[in-house]
Amino acid sequence: MNPDTVRPRVLAVVPARGGSKGLPGKNIRPLMGKPLLAHAVALAGLLGDNVRCIVSTDDEDIAEVARESGAEVPFIRPAELASDLAPTAAVLRHALSTAESIYSEEYDMVLLLEPTSPTRTKEAVQAAIDQLSQTPELDGVIAVSEPFFNPLWVGVRPRDKGPVLERYFKEGTGIVRRQDLPSYLRINGNFYVWRSDFIRRLEHSWFDEGVHGYVQIPELHAFSIDDEHEFHLIEAVVAAGLAPLPEVASPVGE
Repeated sequence: MNPDTVRPRVLAVVPARGGSKGLPGKNIRPLMGKPLLAHAVALAGLLGDNVRCIVSTDDEDIAEVARESGAEVPFIRPAELASDLAPTAAVLRHALSTAESIYSEEYDMVLLLEPTSPTRTKEAVQAAIDQLSQTPELDGVIAVSEPFFNPLWVGVRPRDKGPVLERYFKEGTGIVRRQDLPSYLRINGNFYVWRSDFIRRLEHSWFDEGVHGYVQIPELHAFSIDDEHEFHLIEAVVAAGLAPLPEVASPVGE
C-alpha cells in the first residue's frame, strides 16, 4: 500500500459462542498451549493500531478467556444470535453496530477471524486488507486455497442413485491428464474482510450478494476445526512445522 494512503479502520471480530455441539468448548480449548480463540486475537494484534479486536460471545467463561488473551469483549451476544441457526450476517451486523455505538467511532472494514481456523499469517491477512483498500469495486476479500485434489478430475456421484458412477462436473469430460485441468480454488474460511457498508446491507449470502477478491494461501494453512478428528489433525500439522500459528502475546497484566 502507498505509505501516504490513510489506513482503514478495521474492526476484527472473533465469534466464539458457547454452544458448540461438534466439539464442546472448542473455542477455548488449548492448541499448542493457548486457547483456540487466543490465536485469532494474536493475529489481529499483529496488524497494527488501526485494527480493534473484539470477541463476540454469549458465554461469560469465554468472555473471561478472551480478555485474558488480550481481546476486548464490549458486549455479551444476545441469545437469539448464539444458536446453531444464527446467520453470520446478523452476528456481524450486531457486532459492528454495537461496537460503533460503544466506542463512538466508525469502522471502514470488518475482519472476520473464526477461532476454528487458527493457522493464519499476518502477511496474508494484511494483503487482503490492502487489496480491499485499493480496489473500490470489491465488497470483500476472502481466503482461498487450492485443494490437494481437483474435483473436476475426481468428483463423481451415483447415477440416478444407482450403482453406476458418473462425473459430478462435466468440465472434466475428455481430460486425460491432471496437468491439463483448469485451476480449482475453494473458500476455506481462514479469514474474510468486508467493507462495513456491505455488512450493514448484507441479508443472507455474502458471496451471492457481493463482489469479492481473494488472497490464495497454502492448503496446509486452510484448516477449520469442527470435530475431535480435525483438532488432532491440526495439532499434528502445527507440531510438524507445516502450518503457522501467530505469536500469542502474554495475557493482559502479565
